Amino acid sequence: MRERRLPFFLVTHLTNIAYLTGFRASAGVALFNSREGIVWVDPRYTLQAQEEARGVEVIEERKGLHKAVAAWLKAHQVRRLGFEGAHLTCADFSLLQKEAGQHVKFLPQTGLVEQLRAVKDEEEVAKIRQAGRITAEVFEKVLEIVRPGVSECDLAAEIEYLMRKKGAEGAAFETIVASGARAALPHARASHKILRQNELVIFDLGAILGNYAADMTRTVYLGQPSQRVRSLYNAVVVAQERAAMSALPGVRAGDVDAVARRSLAKRGLARFFAHGTGHGVGMETHEMPRLARGEKVRLQSGNTVTVEPGVYLKGWGGIRIEDTVHVGPGGPEVLTPAPKDQWIVE
Repeated sequence: MRERRLPFFLVTHLTNIAYLTGFRASAGVALFNSREGIVWVDPRYTLQAQEEARGVEVIEERKGLHKAVAAWLKAHQVRRLGFEGAHLTCADFSLLQKEAGQHVKFLPQTGLVEQLRAVKDEEEVAKIRQAGRITAEVFEKVLEIVRPGVSECDLAAEIEYLMRKKGAEGAAFETIVASGARAALPHARASHKILRQNELVIFDLGAILGNYAADMTRTVYLGQPSQRVRSLYNAVVVAQERAAMSALPGVRAGDVDAVARRSLAKRGLARFFAHGTGHGVGMETHEMPRLARGEKVRLQSGNTVTVEPGVYLKGWGGIRIEDTVHVGPGGPEVLTPAPKDQWIVE
């Protein structure tokens, strides 16, 4: 805030409020200066905020949170206010401007809290490591029931059920199970399609534990794969592992992406890789930094990122391999330790 000359900063993104205070809910607004903070909540969350929020004053508000913030700004003659430009709605921004008075200068900010969240401490990494372990264990368990005749949505439901049984708060995102030609859709939703013999199946899953998520993808084949399928699978595994091992402190995020693309390009597959190589993961499954073409930001020790190259062929299917990787001083640590060599299901 000092670097950006912000005497006050308004936080409206609920995940950022949770990160800064420990209070996690579906409603709330927080205001910070260099010395203290305030969280406004409605009566549903007063007791919870008083129990969970650290280092801030909790104020219960019954007539609108943003109206209460505006009244506070006006009463305390605030002149400069930073706010999260990506997370404050137009309606709430207009209300703040109207109610706070014409003397307040509103200064939109990008990524101020997200930059802090991108570097995890040991406690945060431990939570993601545990979420990754649960994710890997659930996948290995669900492989026991993967066979022709089972539906994608039944497998997705079983995955999310097993996550809770193993102690997770639930799935960090909607579990993807995509088989056959649907595996060519990178973000396919699990459908009622029935798995069939001699087709690929992509599983993209992640547990959340202690508000921190893991993210992992594995691809399996039902039956005996042809040499072409084996070659494609091996190409993706090699690209994924090379990119993961390049995720070192000081390396540009775009260079990790380039490692995966060069590896696939050597096999003539780069044109079938339709998305970025990865993204940060933590309290949200998509955070800073992004591992994509041209990203100049350098990785830091404490970043936790996914590495997930894939190849997708329309009408045929797709293969994606993904791990959550911790960028540490001792080298990359894979936090989703499910094997990649047990991909043939007979």
